[in-house]
Amino acid sequence: MTLVETWLVKIENWVWGAPLLFLLTAVGLYLTFALKGIQFRYLFYSLKLAFTRHDDKAEGDISQFQALMTALAGMIGIGSITGVATAVAMGGLGSIFWMWMASLIGMATKYAEAILAVKYRTLDEKGEMCGGPMYYLERGLKSKKMAVFFALVGAITALGTGNMVQANSIAGAMGDIPPLAIGIGLALATGLALFGGIKSIGKVSSWLVPVMAIFYLSGGLVVLLLKFDSLPSAFYEIFRQAFNVKAAAGGVAGTGIMMAIQYGVSRSVFSSEAGLGSAPIAAAAAKTDVPGRQALISMSGVFITSMIVCTITGLAIAVSGLLGTPGADGQLLNGSMLALSAFQKVFPLGGWVVTISIILFGYSTILGWAYYGEKCMEYMFGVRVVRWYRILFTLVLIPGAVLSLQTVWSFANIMNGLMAFPNLLGLFGLSAIVISETRSFEKLLRIERNAEKELA
Repeated sequence: MTLVETWLVKIENWVWGAPLLFLLTAVGLYLTFALKGIQFRYLFYSLKLAFTRHDDKAEGDISQFQALMTALAGMIGIGSITGVATAVAMGGLGSIFWMWMASLIGMATKYAEAILAVKYRTLDEKGEMCGGPMYYLERGLKSKKMAVFFALVGAITALGTGNMVQANSIAGAMGDIPPLAIGIGLALATGLALFGGIKSIGKVSSWLVPVMAIFYLSGGLVVLLLKFDSLPSAFYEIFRQAFNVKAAAGGVAGTGIMMAIQYGVSRSVFSSEAGLGSAPIAAAAAKTDVPGRQALISMSGVFITSMIVCTITGLAIAVSGLLGTPGADGQLLNGSMLALSAFQKVFPLGGWVVTISIILFGYSTILGWAYYGEKCMEYMFGVRVVRWYRILFTLVLIPGAVLSLQTVWSFANIMNGLMAFPNLLGLFGLSAIVISETRSFEKLLRIERNAEKELA
């Protein structure tokens, strides 16, 4: 490691230490109990809403489906492939278990984020919806300083998590094509899409996200079907290593339960964004009649991302038997190359499935995070700065494609953690509002269901 990489890893380990892990878990568990396990009671209904509900006449900029797809564009991204592969390489297969646990309680967190985002959203000078943690921290919690801090970190995080990580992973998956050329190509393609604003991003995401998700999941299921006999042992190792203090990951001795928890939770947050505060920025733009409806739709995104897409990646790596083995360069397989090699080992076209998926996932995430970043900048400096931020965002893709994997991921994780702190404190401080809004929404649901029964 270079000196910069060494310091970034130290800072990353500090940011993602016990305090943040405790806060993520505590807030998620508190909301789960306070909302009476809303993520379990309304899971199937939330999935139904996600794909069937349309409130086109309600106030908002994009449809509820487009809002979910925009959020999923940021969620079902490189984190679902490269992020999971990095987690199991560094934290062992046990990190998959902790990713599941973090995701299940994270669904309640995501629900709370979205309900507050819609409740406290407002209109900007262009007549577009603006919402997210910076608005509910200021308008709900009455903390302007925390709101500004979140917006500042959010704008920077978009450049790391939603930009450089994606460009770096795409470049890593493209093989012999020079990273610089890939960075320039991504910058041009992104620039063309961004200047249409949220409506353009929503339209692109509404067709790109479902297509790429189905494509990747189909490839992953082929891998698991061909290695079906290895699945029982894969699940055994996931549970064994999750609680084995002496478990080693990727051949690195000493990796144990804390590493599994750290990488599992951090990658869960990276992929599902539950607790991070980014996805509610997209939820705030949705056309919805009441906050609770969009909150359930947003909640379903965590299940789709972490419990389905990320699990497919983790299991594919587990059954391949490549974890802890060196690549052609003599280095232990990690990141996108680990996922690519795992798919390719099982069936010949598997490598192409991962390569194409990384390109599509990465590009969709870039678009989703560009919107998050510009809304953070708009909150701090007004709509006039958005154009300049879009230019900066597209240009940063170029160095992102060239920098090392460790540098990019460590920087992204650091910024993710700094973004999560004020958002989680805000969720806890505004939990009474979340509970009150949920009670009103559930009362409305009971009225609607009674009316449907009477009509039937």
